[in-house]
Amino acid sequence: MGALDYLSKFCIVTSTRNKRKPMQTVEIKVKMDCDGCERRVKNAVTSMKGVKSVYVNRKQSRVTVSGYVDPNKVLKRVKRTGKRAEFWPYIAQHLVYYPYVSGVYDKGAPAGFVRNVVQAFPVTTAPEDNIVSLFSDDNVNACSIM
Repeated sequence: MGALDYLSKFCIVTSTRNKRKPMQTVEIKVKMDCDGCERRVKNAVTSMKGVKSVYVNRKQSRVTVSGYVDPNKVLKRVKRTGKRAEFWPYIAQHLVYYPYVSGVYDKGAPAGFVRNVVQAFPVTTAPEDNIVSLFSDDNVNACSIM
């Protein structure tokens, strides 16, 4: 053990710098009526520290922010513009097993989207259902059985 190793034990430097936030994509639903509303929301979010890109879709009332940001701070910044805002409550319709169940289907949702609600997955435990699925057109291995 050399002299430098011995002295380095006494000279420990700790970093007080905060860790960087992870890269995230935040989607927010914001009611925007005109170009001025769109511009105001975009400028408010773009000026935040850590924002890499902002995409505004006025037709869907959707703002997508990517960067090293905190989602709650982005939502708060959008609300400061005077617009009513919430996190994006919808998911693509093809990802849901039962898209027309009450509580999921929303008339106010953009085309192709439904509410993001926890649903029960279809479970088939009956042996008849398993046999029927063997010979369906959706089964890619059906021709090998026949």
